[in-house]
Amino acid sequence: MSGYVSYRAGLAAEDGVEAHYRQTGHKVAARRWRCAAGEIDLIMRADETVVFVEVKRAKDFDRAVARLGTRQLDRIYRAASVFLGTEPKGQDTDTRFDVALVNETGAMRVIENAYMT
Repeated sequence: MSGYVSYRAGLAAEDGVEAHYRQTGHKVAARRWRCAAGEIDLIMRADETVVFVEVKRAKDFDRAVARLGTRQLDRIYRAASVFLGTEPKGQDTDTRFDVALVNETGAMRVIENAYMT
C-alpha cells in the first residue's frame, strides 16, 4: 500500500472508531492530539473518565495488534500524562487506555482497558 493510500486508510479507520465511541455516548476531547512527548489518536470522554484510544489498522486483527510495541506504549503514556496536566484533576483524573483494531474491510474490535500503567 502506498504511503498516501495507507495514510488515508488510517484516517478512515480513525473516523470509524470515533463514530463507534460517539454511538456509545462518548464525546471527543481531541483527535490526533500532539505534544512534545508524542501523539494520541483519539481522546474521548465518558462522563468523568478520559479515554485514550490508540487506533491500529492492518490487513487483519492479528497484524494490527502486532504493530503496538513497547516504545509506542511508552510514548502514549508520556503524551497522556501531558494531556492530564491540562485537566482540572490532573493526574488524579479517571482514565482508561483502549486499543481499537481495524482490519482491511473496516471491521473493528475495541479492547477497553487494553493496557494499564
